[in-house]
Amino acid sequence: MTHVPTEISNFFLAMQAGSQGGNAMEKVLAHDAVYEEPFSGKAATHHGRETILSVMRAGWSQPLPDMHIEIDRAETTAGEVVIDWTCYSSALPGGAGRGTNRFTLRDGKIARLVTTFR
Repeated sequence: MTHVPTEISNFFLAMQAGSQGGNAMEKVLAHDAVYEEPFSGKAATHHGRETILSVMRAGWSQPLPDMHIEIDRAETTAGEVVIDWTCYSSALPGGAGRGTNRFTLRDGKIARLVTTFR
């Protein structure tokens, strides 16, 4: 298990806080960050902190009830921090969804985030 950098811990805390985590999320993203995600039903790539925050705000407008995220595994490889996670909510099939986030950090900020389901 790799130590989880503060920026990434703060990212997960902000995700769980929903709309109240918006300011914290803004602080961990680089201004030119890139976010690749599958949550809209198909893979999508978003460029720039403001665009990413807009996408996250849209998701936070319809929050999962009783949602919490657990980090299952953390590993650093080739300049990336790879996190396997489980998201728990009664709204998810079977009560849980699992995924992997690949973070690239730059100057204490998240510069790139690629999320996939597993």
